[in-house]
Amino acid sequence: MTDKVNLLVIGEGGREFAIAKKLRESASVDHVYCAPGNVGMPSVGVEPVAIAENDFAGLIKFAKDHDIKWTFVGPEDCLVDGIVDDFHAAGLKIFGPDARAAQLEGSKDYALNFMNNYGVPTAKHASYRDQTAILEHVDQFGYPVVIKENGLAGGKGVVIAQDHDATVRTIKEMFASGQARIVLEECLSGPEYSMFVVISNGHYRILPMAQDHKRAYDGDRGPNTGGMGSYSPLPQLSTADRQRMIDEVVKPTVDGLVKGEYHYHGVLYIGLMLTADGPKVIEYNVRLGDPETQVVLPRLDTDLYQLVDAAINDQPLPTISETTEASFGVVLASKGYPQKPIHGQKLGSFPESSEVEIDYANVTGTVSHLRGAGGRLLMVLAQAETLQEAHDRVYAYLEKLNQPECFYRHDIGAKAGL
Repeated sequence: MTDKVNLLVIGEGGREFAIAKKLRESASVDHVYCAPGNVGMPSVGVEPVAIAENDFAGLIKFAKDHDIKWTFVGPEDCLVDGIVDDFHAAGLKIFGPDARAAQLEGSKDYALNFMNNYGVPTAKHASYRDQTAILEHVDQFGYPVVIKENGLAGGKGVVIAQDHDATVRTIKEMFASGQARIVLEECLSGPEYSMFVVISNGHYRILPMAQDHKRAYDGDRGPNTGGMGSYSPLPQLSTADRQRMIDEVVKPTVDGLVKGEYHYHGVLYIGLMLTADGPKVIEYNVRLGDPETQVVLPRLDTDLYQLVDAAINDQPLPTISETTEASFGVVLASKGYPQKPIHGQKLGSFPESSEVEIDYANVTGTVSHLRGAGGRLLMVLAQAETLQEAHDRVYAYLEKLNQPECFYRHDIGAKAGL
């Protein structure tokens, strides 16, 4: 039998918690480190490492010193800033796209140009560097209209403006805040879905699909967030519609990556809307999404280590096998999120339960004496035979909590009839 390997995950949130936890399950893996990680990770056998995500030199030194077989990058910022390029230059294996390919998330304009070049369906759009020019054309898409910050915004740089005055106000605020380019898009209509594709230089596998809930409050009201909850599978998505997504979106996207010589090794998240005219891409992310990762990975029967290892080494990718169980999760967020989340509130401890699991994110202290340290604090999730059962377990747990300085959505899964 070959020796077990050591792995490094980069990041500190709920996404990285879920990735590290899943890798830790593999019989091939000895030790999983996470830099910088969070205080909840030791509860699932993962060791946090006090190295910042953007300290590439420190991370490279750690990987060399600790015989890390390969590194899995969680956050988009690191990818856009070129962590993959630096690791490759140091002779180290790492899972994620290089800085050029990461522009598919780093720049909305870049991604839209990619879609145009390779025939990937998306919304009608235009981008502007000049405030005067964009204000002359604000009415061309009708209302509501989607206004996007061009760069990284943690899932929060999107505004759907309902009328002319709101559009003008939003555009002026974005430019005043330092945005160099703003994208306008027609507002598509239809259900949204999250598709995660593991890509190895033109070869790919599709992970279990999920549906995210971006708005802060019940009824899809309030500002966009990084995500307030998710579930998988999707009973409302037909096999035929899923196949259309693969044929009309995934295949031309992967073909475009090959034709454009991106040599893409990593995960590509495709945010899709199923419109009356078929599936259209809302956005690309060049990594796993949060909070969908927390519900997708528990449904993956395929060994995540074996899948990633094959992708990194350009070996045949194993077939994706999904569990029959449903997975459901709800985010507990700090009061004021996403605009001005409070920090430092006492959370105490969260009771252990055989019914649910907790994926920790923006918390500090110890698991028995936690404090809030950001917007989305943790996710409460459950796996069960049915979505309804998983849904009921999560909400039964949340309803017993006494966390007055936190909030969560009460309607995650409504589009699945829950």
